[in-house]
Amino acid sequence: MAAHSSFFLTRPNWDIENISLESVVKISGTVLNRPDGQQNSNMSTGDIEVAVEDFDVLSVAKKELPITVRDQIKLTEHLRMTYRYMDLRFPEMQSRLRFRSEMISEMRKFLGEKCGFVEVETPTLFKRTPGGAQEFIVPSRMPGKCYTLVQSPQQFKQLLMVGGIDRYFQVARCYRDESARPDRQLEFTQLDIELSFTNQQGVMALAEDLISHCWRTTVEPDLSEDRFPVLKYEDVLNDYGTDKPDTRFDMKIQNISDALISLSDICSSPLRSSLIEESNVIGAIIVPKGQEVWASNSSIKKLCTEQLQHFTNPLWLRGFQVPNNSSDPWPSLGENKQVGEAIKSKLGHLCNPGDVVWLAGGPRFEALTLLGRLRVIAADELEKATGVAVRCQGPKFLWIVDFPLFEPGEQPGTLSPTHHPFTQPHPDDAHLMFTDPLKVRGQHYDLVLDGWEIAGGSVRIHNAEMQRRVLGDLLKIKPDSLHHMLEAFDSGCPPHAGIAFGIDRLIAVACGAPSIRDVIAFPKAAGGRDPMSGAPVDVTKEDQILYHINCLPKGSNNC
Repeated sequence: MAAHSSFFLTRPNWDIENISLESVVKISGTVLNRPDGQQNSNMSTGDIEVAVEDFDVLSVAKKELPITVRDQIKLTEHLRMTYRYMDLRFPEMQSRLRFRSEMISEMRKFLGEKCGFVEVETPTLFKRTPGGAQEFIVPSRMPGKCYTLVQSPQQFKQLLMVGGIDRYFQVARCYRDESARPDRQLEFTQLDIELSFTNQQGVMALAEDLISHCWRTTVEPDLSEDRFPVLKYEDVLNDYGTDKPDTRFDMKIQNISDALISLSDICSSPLRSSLIEESNVIGAIIVPKGQEVWASNSSIKKLCTEQLQHFTNPLWLRGFQVPNNSSDPWPSLGENKQVGEAIKSKLGHLCNPGDVVWLAGGPRFEALTLLGRLRVIAADELEKATGVAVRCQGPKFLWIVDFPLFEPGEQPGTLSPTHHPFTQPHPDDAHLMFTDPLKVRGQHYDLVLDGWEIAGGSVRIHNAEMQRRVLGDLLKIKPDSLHHMLEAFDSGCPPHAGIAFGIDRLIAVACGAPSIRDVIAFPKAAGGRDPMSGAPVDVTKEDQILYHINCLPKGSNNC
């Protein structure tokens, strides 16, 4: 590889000029101080040089390489991933992977040495977990039988609690068959933690202590908070339109339904439907100096069209510029002028000339989610357009609690677990568990950092009869599929709870990487493909026979 230190040759006949960049060489010689005035304070070796006495080329790189390792070179992501072994030579990637190693090392030290946790490896090959994400199938040599790759060690860590390993952790590899995104991979790493005889507050306090220790030793010694704010799910959905809010900037959602409800009779059909349905909502966000980004009505309409494509339910979405003169009427947005007057009476005192107001109406979750998306887009676009930071300096950690335990399933009248089927109900809602389950909150908690969910956990069900009823009566999952868990609970199971940290996400936020792919040595690209090796590849005829696989033609839905 190209040398980064200064050296000079004591034998001028060495043919160093013709050695290609990125070749690997070995030199030996005498380390000397650089002459006065020739030191380079920008280099860690800037005060020394080497008088080379022996020089050997160990590996010659070809002349025309696909990547030139220079700081100023900007490469496409596809090129970086195709030649990842060269991309890893860039200082940024070197720094991020070494930082990752240091962070994981501190996690192990804190849990193992300071808190008495036991690190236990659990199997990767398992069986399908009902009620979870889509899992990868692994064929076996037994006809008609397969394994699945674990999406998390969830069942194993609970079984360890039954087995008396009352403080467990693991740096675990996990797998989920879902499309790769900037914050998600098919295979990922999590720090998995479980402990017995604790509660929600105990796990949250442990997680705060762990994060504080690791952050102070690897990122920033002066982390200002030891305990993080706790917000309720319903409150963050109403204020931020998401369960993982970035609280480094304001722009909270304003509910304006009450200002327009009396005008429903004179509103157009899309707006009227957003008002007359009790479960619907109309909200607004105010973007300070938003005209720096959306200076024309056409730019506003363009964003409306783009965002509505993400939702299947019909939503009402409008945006407008606040008039420069405070006495001017606000636009009626294609409605009766009384609509504009009502919106101004509700929001006018919060706005200034040059602001942009976005309004969305429809089913509550979708309308608030849409406004939450626009809130983040507005912050991103303002920072891009003005060059001025909208977000304050992080980190901003916060807990989200009181999630719904269940949500409506895909089929009418069915339920799905909001997180997984092993979470305890909130004690205040336990009486509603089998009569009005959609009103039950779970003892689940998520840790959010600067708009990214970096950890999630819950208090677990440890009673076999309750677990049977949740599976069979509520989720319509055959309890026999988890017979091993139920039998274990009937063997005497201590109360327990846990949490799992997404290491890839945590590292990405901590070192300012734009994507988790930038903190993983060999990540997958979009669609789960590996441009470097070409994986996944076709199944050979020999493997089809060995593993009893019958490959259907592409596009076939026949079984």
